[in-house]
Amino acid sequence: MSDLEDYEWFAVLRRIKENDPQQKVLGVHGDDNYYIIRQNRTGMAWEEFGRDIAINTHLTELHLYGGALDDQSLSFLFRGLTRSSSIKCMGLQCNGLSAAAIQSMVPFLQNANNLTELELCNNNIQSEGFNSLFRALQNSPIEELDCSGCGIKTIEIDNEHIPKHLAVLNLKNNNINADGCRRLARLLMKGGAAITSLDISHNQIDDDGVAFLVDALQSNTSLWNLNLSGNDGISTQGKISLLKLIIDISSIKATLQSNHTLTNVKVSDETEMGDNEDEIQYLIDDIAKLRGSPEEAGRQKMIWAQLDNGMRAVLAELQGVKHSVYSEIDTLYLPEVLSLINRHLGREELFVALKSTMTGLLSRVDMKLCLREQVARNEARFENQVALSESRIAEHRKYIAYHEAIIRAILSEHASMIDKHRAKREELNARLATMHDPDDQKMNQDMKPQNTKRRRLDG
Repeated sequence: MSDLEDYEWFAVLRRIKENDPQQKVLGVHGDDNYYIIRQNRTGMAWEEFGRDIAINTHLTELHLYGGALDDQSLSFLFRGLTRSSSIKCMGLQCNGLSAAAIQSMVPFLQNANNLTELELCNNNIQSEGFNSLFRALQNSPIEELDCSGCGIKTIEIDNEHIPKHLAVLNLKNNNINADGCRRLARLLMKGGAAITSLDISHNQIDDDGVAFLVDALQSNTSLWNLNLSGNDGISTQGKISLLKLIIDISSIKATLQSNHTLTNVKVSDETEMGDNEDEIQYLIDDIAKLRGSPEEAGRQKMIWAQLDNGMRAVLAELQGVKHSVYSEIDTLYLPEVLSLINRHLGREELFVALKSTMTGLLSRVDMKLCLREQVARNEARFENQVALSESRIAEHRKYIAYHEAIIRAILSEHASMIDKHRAKREELNARLATMHDPDDQKMNQDMKPQNTKRRRLDG
């Protein structure tokens, strides 16, 4: 490495130390900076470097990869780097790190308030390191975690140690088996993390592992991307169970209640499909095009899979379904169904549907039966409406009774106040009547001498 490159490197370190707002990203590859990283930086220097990053408030991305550091230098780095308020993305891939390195990172992982993305792919943390990492991230804001190619086999997950914000998990190119899928299923069940993307391609997963995942995904409403390609243990039957998860052809109700959130499922990659395209993967890809709200996606799947004679035949054969879909449809609804077929699938499918439902349509000639069924439906609606009205009347009566009680209490209170004021007024009038006005007394006294003189003159 040239002196100029050395100077540029140390300039970057100085900007980080001085908290330069222009230095937001630091990326170091082991090959490009081998001399500086592995020879010039002692343990103390790594620790000081970690402290500089910890107090920096502008660095948002830190990438030390491709042999930029090993277990020992990483342990020194994270002695100083125990927290961060700015780093959002950290990449430590391709460094040959072991489970011991993960232990060194725990204080930082628990105190990195804005870390949302962590890349640890192509290291050697194995199962022990991954399990320690998962527990350390329990209360972190981490959203994306990449541990692909890390030698992971067994996974320990419990509901008390699940990263609450984790959305994207990449575990491809490991050694995860059916037991690992059983543990991963906990992430996908209600109450776990809201995982949206799970990549477990190129592992040791078989049909038993697929069964654990399918069971967990029956009620999952967050996962939209699932990659299981490159798992040689998954047979055609395992792939069919994944197909059935997203479009169950056994009944119209089952189709409507299938998983409509999964829109990208890979069970075969391009190298596996080769010239003979995998039929199941082809069907899954077609289904993925039927998107929208769960209700809309379910409706599209029902039209696409149940009412399209050719597509239903393919899916029915794969899923072992023998009965006709028209046996499930009430005769009175057949005209609407046929109209739906005509609008969406064309006249050819309409002809097939007419042939399949001719007996049902002819049965409509029995007008008495139709009228009886219509009367029964109306009576059921009437009874429901009466029950609803009675319930509302009862609620209104409670409302009226409650307010009547309030009004009576208010009237009683006002009557009591009026009685008090009336009694007070009478008391004051009585007191007034017993009292003499001083001016009246003086006038009476002045009048007495005048009356005496008048009597004398008169005499």
